[in-house]
Amino acid sequence: MGKPLINTKIIQITSGRGPAECSWVVAQILKHFLESVNNKDIEYKILHREKGIENMTLQSVTVQLKGNNLSRFLSQWIGTIQWIGTSTFRPQHKRKNWFVGLYEIRKSEQFEILEKDITYQATKSSGPGGQHVNKVSSAIRATHLPTKTQVLVMDSRSQHQNRKIAKARLQEKVTVVQLESLKSGVKNQWKNHLTLERGNPVQVFKGTDFKKNTIVKKFKKQRCALKNELRNQLNN
Repeated sequence: MGKPLINTKIIQITSGRGPAECSWVVAQILKHFLESVNNKDIEYKILHREKGIENMTLQSVTVQLKGNNLSRFLSQWIGTIQWIGTSTFRPQHKRKNWFVGLYEIRKSEQFEILEKDITYQATKSSGPGGQHVNKVSSAIRATHLPTKTQVLVMDSRSQHQNRKIAKARLQEKVTVVQLESLKSGVKNQWKNHLTLERGNPVQVFKGTDFKKNTIVKKFKKQRCALKNELRNQLNN
């Protein structure tokens, strides 16, 4: 048997335009989600956090996952997540059902920049160092062509070392640029899902202890469709 396929996915947990209570739920969901990730031996890296207006809350968080069978694992999480409980900020509030979303970012952009997309230009270093620094073209200006992002590195007298540093810094800047471009798209996606799927959560949690509530999914529509398809096949 061959080695299992290891792949990478990026997900975002978001409160959309929900109130502070939803941002609190996002922070709680992140804890449970990462606990589940660790139990499955999946590597994760938090790429971006957007804090909520209240302490210990998150409007959104973007997480990169790396491991086996990610699609199967995420199938239990992707969609609308419901918390049933009393507001931690407005105890007298009548609302008891709060919704957030967990979605995979299905964008073609790759967060790992490719060497073929970078151009390097040697230039003379500037600043203290006397004549030696001015005569040697050791500084490196690196440009990521797809995003037009640039960095200038003159940390070392070694051109080779400056190229390595430049690529690392370019990676950091490009990741920030890509995350910013993804945020608005994911928010729009979440607003659509919020309207469509409030009544069909993939996960339900209850109470201030955030105890998981097992839900039984009903597949009545799918069964009816399969029965109709089978009936049509028999009639043909």
